[in-house]
Amino acid sequence: MQNLDGAIINTSLPQMARSFGVKTLDLSLGVTAYMLASAAVAPLAAWLATKIGEKRIMWMAMLLFTLSSFLCGIAQGLTEFVCARIGQGLAGAVMMPIGTAIMLRYTPKQDLMRAQSVTVWPALTAPIIGPVLGGYITQTIGWRWNFWLNLPVGLLAVIAVLRVVPSAPREEAPPLDIRGLVLCASSLTSLLAGLQRSAETGSARLMALALILVGGVTGVLAIRHLRRHPTPILSLDVLKHDSLRYASFYPGLIFRGVFSSAPFLLPLFFQLGFGFSPARAGTWLLAYFCANLGIKPFTSAILRWGGFRNILFFNGFLVSLSLALFVFLTPQPPDILLMLALAFAGMTRSMQLTSLSTVAFADISTAERSKATSMMSILGQTGSTAGVAFTAFCLTLLESFYGHPTVGLPEIHIAFLITAVIVLIGTLGFAPMPKELGHEVTGGRRSR
Repeated sequence: MQNLDGAIINTSLPQMARSFGVKTLDLSLGVTAYMLASAAVAPLAAWLATKIGEKRIMWMAMLLFTLSSFLCGIAQGLTEFVCARIGQGLAGAVMMPIGTAIMLRYTPKQDLMRAQSVTVWPALTAPIIGPVLGGYITQTIGWRWNFWLNLPVGLLAVIAVLRVVPSAPREEAPPLDIRGLVLCASSLTSLLAGLQRSAETGSARLMALALILVGGVTGVLAIRHLRRHPTPILSLDVLKHDSLRYASFYPGLIFRGVFSSAPFLLPLFFQLGFGFSPARAGTWLLAYFCANLGIKPFTSAILRWGGFRNILFFNGFLVSLSLALFVFLTPQPPDILLMLALAFAGMTRSMQLTSLSTVAFADISTAERSKATSMMSILGQTGSTAGVAFTAFCLTLLESFYGHPTVGLPEIHIAFLITAVIVLIGTLGFAPMPKELGHEVTGGRRSR
């Protein structure tokens, strides 16, 4: 529900703008409001899970997301819509990490790969069906049903959590670290807002740089506070574990940023670079996303055969190669060549993302699962925003360098080359990764 909601909304923006009597770009406030609300509450997720209980906070967050979706659908103006999106963002910040923590609580490590294979499916399928479903609903019965679609799904999800998830004993929560929460929330919201606006020009770019600077300064203050506080709102100790550090911080953060930029860069590649219509571009994107799904049944066997270190390292080079291939594609390429390039990129992306998601919790204890999932969620959100922002920033700089009125194929080719180089640098970060890390999860032969 959460992943689909994010993929579906972009197709509805023009019709929503007409309903509200505003410009389409004004509706970017709805996207920004969701992101910032989610960033502000994300550090609080682990503490809420301890204070209220994982099961209870999960169904409450689902109910809030569902109610907020209903309010999005009945909104009569931009202000009402933005407020409803804030509600969705608050709930979404809790649903993802707590849902993962519940999964970790009841999944033995030897079954973690199977569990992660299931939980990663929504993230891979949403980009495929979201734009198509959103466009169809918008054209036939109206954009409001894109949000009302969440009502039966959300209510069924709440019932499922209440009936299926066991009630765990309540844990005693430490005192709320208010100063740490304020510093973390201020840093994340400023940093993400600045990154999102960094590709704009003129005074807007200066504002973006100021926000990034504020986010960086408050981030340093937040880290100093979190290291000194006895019970911080966000534990940095979990990053001492090799599995989470490699998967979520470095080099995993680089890959998450690049993978988030792909759905942004590929449509530009087809429409602005090749001159494809939106419908034709969307059809070709199916090859990329279907390849994401097509490799899924084989990822567990591949990881058992090669081990996490080897797969992440060697597949990282393949990811870099898959991005570099687009540098050499010119307008009107043979269909088979274009399909193979997209399928190769989709499969290597899926393999890398599944490996990162699974190995992240390989050496995380049960007591640290909520803290680890919160940290992974925050870093993932930051990396995703930074990836898209960095790509957009590169395109605007290249556009100015070439003196073109709009982004064209030369700028997009160089953007693909830059991302390929960045992935190559990130791949080298897996070299010192312990060979046996995650062996208990794969249950396969030991790496050599």
